[in-house]
Amino acid sequence: MSEQPQQSADRTADVRPDGADATRDAEAVSQFVERFASQLVDAGMQRMSARVFACLLASDSGVLTSAELGERLQVSPAAVSGAIRYLSQVDMVSREREPGSRRDRYRVHSDQWYEALARRDNVLTRWEGTLRDGVESLGEDSPAGRRIGETLVFFEFLQKELTGLLQRWREHRDQMRADLEDAGR
Repeated sequence: MSEQPQQSADRTADVRPDGADATRDAEAVSQFVERFASQLVDAGMQRMSARVFACLLASDSGVLTSAELGERLQVSPAAVSGAIRYLSQVDMVSREREPGSRRDRYRVHSDQWYEALARRDNVLTRWEGTLRDGVESLGEDSPAGRRIGETLVFFEFLQKELTGLLQRWREHRDQMRADLEDAGR
């Protein structure tokens, strides 16, 4: 039995039944989703996960059901399910229950890029430990040890810069949000 799209309660009257903003060119939105997804694939993300993420990102609410994602992307529920599983595991989307329903809907986080980079900080820390062990194992004066040592120094530098960069981003984001709030008053 196929799941029929249901209009979400968080949609406004100027939204078409398919969930797209009535003032937008649906083809242009679709082209954006596919182009951005392609760039995410080039960066290493799985294709269907990239398409689902880009589709959620391009939706006004940032929240869609599996049926809505399948309809917009013209893919099966199974394809959406696999993509959501991956995106959930890497904390790029979250699953929530649709109010008054047994259906799940999926939400892209507003700070997903910040969170993704912050998680990279943990990865860098682990890599640094392994690289230190590698330098010790290979000998810091060997060609391989020097190469691994330079890689270690690069990741230490990157991690130090990333910490400051994320702090500056939080300050910038907070100021931007305050300015938007002031402009809306």
